[in-house]
Amino acid sequence: MTIFDKFRGIEHRLEELKALGGRNPFDVVIERPLSSTAGIIEGRETLLFGTNNYLGLSQSPRAIEAACETVRARGVGTTGSRIANGTQSLHQQLERRIADFFGQTHCMVFSTGYQANLGMISTLAGKEDYLLLDADSHASIYDASRLGHAQVIRFRHNDPEDLHKRLRRLDGTPGSKLVVVEGVYSMTGNVVPMAEMAAVKRETGATLLVDEAHSFGVLGSTGRGVAEAAGVEKDVDFIVGTFSKSLGTVGGYCVSNHPELDLVRLHCRPYMFTASLPPEVVAATIAALEDMQAHPELRSRLIDNAARFHAGLNTLGLTTGKTVSPVVAVVLDTIPEAIALWNRLLTLGLYVNLSLPPATPDHHPLLRCSVMATHTPDQIDRAIEIFSEAVNSLKTEALPT
Repeated sequence: MTIFDKFRGIEHRLEELKALGGRNPFDVVIERPLSSTAGIIEGRETLLFGTNNYLGLSQSPRAIEAACETVRARGVGTTGSRIANGTQSLHQQLERRIADFFGQTHCMVFSTGYQANLGMISTLAGKEDYLLLDADSHASIYDASRLGHAQVIRFRHNDPEDLHKRLRRLDGTPGSKLVVVEGVYSMTGNVVPMAEMAAVKRETGATLLVDEAHSFGVLGSTGRGVAEAAGVEKDVDFIVGTFSKSLGTVGGYCVSNHPELDLVRLHCRPYMFTASLPPEVVAATIAALEDMQAHPELRSRLIDNAARFHAGLNTLGLTTGKTVSPVVAVVLDTIPEAIALWNRLLTLGLYVNLSLPPATPDHHPLLRCSVMATHTPDQIDRAIEIFSEAVNSLKTEALPT
């Protein structure tokens, strides 16, 4: 027996998936981006509908120029954590900009969005506390629950009544109660019923953390996310998110009006023991935030594109979620069907994400598509046409079982 034997199961599963479609679906390489919406994959120009680049700002000229100027002036890295030598004036400037954008008083910036969830949740909810999680929570949230050793209670997905019932059962028990929800759930595109969740928080006295990773820059009158859209920002204690979606860079953040957030810096292991963001990334993030604020039309264009794509897939008879959001998940019945369709789409020039059980809700395989503000109407329509071509061509073939 070797240390690698535990991985044999996934090795065999991967070989099965490759046999079904001829490709490793988790090893796609974008050889060269052509724009925010297209790239070269397997030597072919391919439409990108699986990148989370919701506003197209990964290719922002303002952000690119800011990164170039900063790397020449400051170098390529910090070589230290934020509590050692890893804090430069740019990091503090970014934290002020993010806090001001959200109308909050305090902000912590992390090196990734994953670390923002991992750090904040594990630090806020310790072993004497209760952590109440939506059943469809992101992996970073579940990983945080293990690191913090809180007592975990799951409630039904997007079900405020079930959350309320479970909190009531904890009446009188010692320990804090931290509720964690996501603004837009990354796998399905479902939007949290934020007003109802906030009402439960008010009634029970729990603490509320919202992960706005997929709703930051997307929802709300200024793009602050689902809490802004629902008018309940004052009920949210902590907002966590990432720069790697709507801002097109990398990094994570937590904003709050609680002054104790600054004390969290000295208790939060994923913040204390990792190198801080490189200065050029910080500068690009500030520039991308300025771009997002200067162009509110990007949000309306994004929602229009999402509605167009969602309606087009439904017209083809494909099963999607009911909510229109930039994440459009096509739900399929079997893994062979999902593998075959994903492979055909890529061959025809359309890249989407393949998501398989057990990582998916209800154990159904998904083709997870993400729409951008920078997709043109012609690109949206062409993506729908490719779906139609792929579905129709597979109808004439016997799928492997």
